[in-house]
Amino acid sequence: MQTDFNIASQGTQQYTQQQNRVLRNTYLLLALSMVPTVLGAIVGVQMNFSFMAGSPFIGFMLFLGIAWGFMWGIEKNKESGLGVALLLGFTFFMGLMLSRILQVALGFSNGGSMIAMAGAGTGAIFFTMATVATVSKRDFSNMGKFLFVGMIVILLAAVANIFFQIPALSLAISAAAVMIFSAYILYDISRIVQGGETNYVSATLSVYLSIYNVFVSLLQLIMAFTGDRD
Repeated sequence: MQTDFNIASQGTQQYTQQQNRVLRNTYLLLALSMVPTVLGAIVGVQMNFSFMAGSPFIGFMLFLGIAWGFMWGIEKNKESGLGVALLLGFTFFMGLMLSRILQVALGFSNGGSMIAMAGAGTGAIFFTMATVATVSKRDFSNMGKFLFVGMIVILLAAVANIFFQIPALSLAISAAAVMIFSAYILYDISRIVQGGETNYVSATLSVYLSIYNVFVSLLQLIMAFTGDRD
């Protein structure tokens, strides 16, 4: 009986160590992924880079095609160093894409402070959601289907607004995106803590996309309400 107890105890300890290792590696790779993102954004701002300059719809579809191609490659090679390399390449590409909204923000007299505010808000949301997911004993994995539906609705609304260009709809999409992707951070970190995600490359990709979308959506809202062109 004592031997069985020791084996069970060792198994639990190994399981906990694995979870902690995945979580630690996810945070480390997530921090590293911010470097090519910033570099991509700087390059994009300097080049006045924009996918949407010609046709916004075609540009958006092209962006989705490249992004999904990267994500497919990352998932296909997540057990090797190639997956990490593709992830870092993807984050550089996302930095380039981020440069467009940064260019718009910097067109305001308070552009720098708005970008800093969006960054601080994103950091606060990430810290709060990650803490809740880590400290709480609750399993948030049941949120997955609801969040996926919400993400699809946001994506379809964003595509529709490319044609309609309704400011109120744009604000509603941004507000909904902040809520959905904040919840996704909680969901993704919870999956790691609960053992539902055992690969740190996949985990980093998921959390990175949530953080990215929260930042972009927050910045859009901040520009709409506090942007100053004087």
